Amino acid sequence: MKSRLTFDHSNDFAMTHSLIQKYNVPGPRYTSYPTVPYWDESDFTYQNWIDTLKRSFAESNSAEGLSLYIHLPFCESMCTFCGCNKRITKNHDVEHPYIEAILKEWAIYCNILEEKPIIKEIHLGGGTPTFFSTNNLEDLINGIFLYAEKAKDHEFSFEGHPNNTTRAHLQKLFDLGFRRVSFGVQDYSEKVQKSINRLQPFHNVAKVSFWAKDIGYTSIGHDIIFGLPFQEIDDVIDTIEKTNSLQPDRLAFYSYAHVPWIKGNGQRGFNDEDIPKDETKRRLYEVGKDLLFENEYYEIGMDHFALKSDSLYDSFEKRKLHRNFMGYSSSKTQLMIGLGVSSISDSWYSFAQNVKELEEYYKLLESDKLPIFRGHLLTEEDLIIRRHILNLMCHFETSWKDKKLYFAEVPEIIIQLAEMENDGLLTIEKNGIKVTNAGKPFVRNICMAFDLRLKRKAPETKLFSMTI
Repeated sequence: MKSRLTFDHSNDFAMTHSLIQKYNVPGPRYTSYPTVPYWDESDFTYQNWIDTLKRSFAESNSAEGLSLYIHLPFCESMCTFCGCNKRITKNHDVEHPYIEAILKEWAIYCNILEEKPIIKEIHLGGGTPTFFSTNNLEDLINGIFLYAEKAKDHEFSFEGHPNNTTRAHLQKLFDLGFRRVSFGVQDYSEKVQKSINRLQPFHNVAKVSFWAKDIGYTSIGHDIIFGLPFQEIDDVIDTIEKTNSLQPDRLAFYSYAHVPWIKGNGQRGFNDEDIPKDETKRRLYEVGKDLLFENEYYEIGMDHFALKSDSLYDSFEKRKLHRNFMGYSSSKTQLMIGLGVSSISDSWYSFAQNVKELEEYYKLLESDKLPIFRGHLLTEEDLIIRRHILNLMCHFETSWKDKKLYFAEVPEIIIQLAEMENDGLLTIEKNGIKVTNAGKPFVRNICMAFDLRLKRKAPETKLFSMTI
């Protein structure tokens, strides 16, 4: 492995360093457009969702199938870095009623749809999906397919906790059609792990990764976070070198987003001043990313990296990469249905979110209603902007050569992007823009220039700071 000593002193580093500082402004992750804070709920109705659901299903089911996101919210302990909707409990009696509720929600959907759904993708997220027993997970998946068919080239994935994912979990889900699994690693430093209440030795991650490979999973992912409390450069280097020794097929390397007021995080093992800031955090990212490149992980969209052998890399190369509330996917479906508390569904023409509280979720299902509490009906403008943001997030370029993708604010956006072009982050062409390699870490800043709803609701939002 190459020495790390020359890295910190290069001119390229200094340049990148200052750019990271300049573009270090808060911005959405763009798993949707419009982003959830800027949904217009006033025009949304329950019937809107049903109508757009049916429309999208009729347009796409036979050609490409649909995606299912299933939220499994239970965890045995609280990870203090987590902003997901979860319920902390050691009582596993909650499993069966929740599985039954999800299957009821799915039955309501299937009664609404005109024909049998063809399922292209399933993603089990959490919470901790491996909180559930193998029997209950089997009941869940088999229950889903009482009303549906598997697409020939289906892609099923789940999130596994390295501490409680058993070989039996991996084998059972493999037998049910799952071929992709992601494990939350975060960081291998015991000091960091203690601060976020997530103690998991390297041995545990290695064990589940080897089991998955042995069983036959074709894509194993690891999630790594930079900017965690007490995290130092040596911690990031150690974590990525340990990760490389296990050769996961893909990985996410993303920033810790500290939200001190987040509900339900309780007592945490750190203070705000223990979180790496500014220069230190920037170096954590730069050193980590450089190591990933050295280990032949290629940048795929924002914060994601993959080996050339992984399907995510292949879909990126073939311009088939897609992004939705489940993150990046190597296959696209127009319709995504979210099941379980807080899940978000996407018909392409509208979004709908389920209620967040478990008790309310159960109550609404008892009355044979979909447990939706809010949503957004996309306008024609939204659909155009959504296409541009997807292009940028998935392909690092977009174009309005097709007149259907042109909109009145394009000249204004081009003016706003001129500074980024001067900084070498993108090139402005006659009918589009292309993000450069240097610009890839700043793709969300570029997307913000296209985010008309953000601009109208929060006009003071800046794409970059005024100083470097």
